[in-house]
Amino acid sequence: MKICEIFTSIQGESSFAGFPCTFVRLTGCNLRCSYCDTVYAYEEGHELSKEEVIRKVRNAGLNLVEITGGEPLLQEEVYHVIQMLIEEGRTVLIETNGSLSIKGIDRRAVIILDIKTPGSGMSDRMDFSNLDEIGKHDEVKFVITNRDDYEWTKNTIHTFDLSQKCKLLIAPAFDFIRPEDLARWMIGDKLPARLNPQLHKYIFGSEQRGV
Repeated sequence: MKICEIFTSIQGESSFAGFPCTFVRLTGCNLRCSYCDTVYAYEEGHELSKEEVIRKVRNAGLNLVEITGGEPLLQEEVYHVIQMLIEEGRTVLIETNGSLSIKGIDRRAVIILDIKTPGSGMSDRMDFSNLDEIGKHDEVKFVITNRDDYEWTKNTIHTFDLSQKCKLLIAPAFDFIRPEDLARWMIGDKLPARLNPQLHKYIFGSEQRGV
């Protein structure tokens, strides 16, 4: 497997925000979002065996693990790694960009499915059939760059009845939109979703890696 980095930090996103977490970031991505904050993961990384990845996670000593990217589902080995980590009794989050099928993921994992809004420039690459596969313990995330993205997101939530299917995350794109504005829109609409700013950036800063 080509691994960009493995590190331990505070989980900054999802309903698990605030918990210490070990991250396994895989190299490679098939999308190029306008607000991407991990451009280095497109190519940067080194080869590790599945067993080496598991050993590094084990040595970190935490129960909560997130597998992310880039786009982790581009590497076939990831499915076995997810299964191995779960078999060790770990809570595994798998963050995926919404363009690839999630059918092969061990359903004991928590899928964090990122549906790309128009402001990302990648909304036409989404596989919306994934929204038929998610479960109650899974999470769907929308990153918002402007009011148009927000209205598009509301329509998507309604069209696919997502508030009845899974947990919903609404994230302000860092340096694109004020969290205050997004919060006010959500309050006004009584949107059944969690405002999900990137907590780690407010703690450690937006430029620091491995935190």
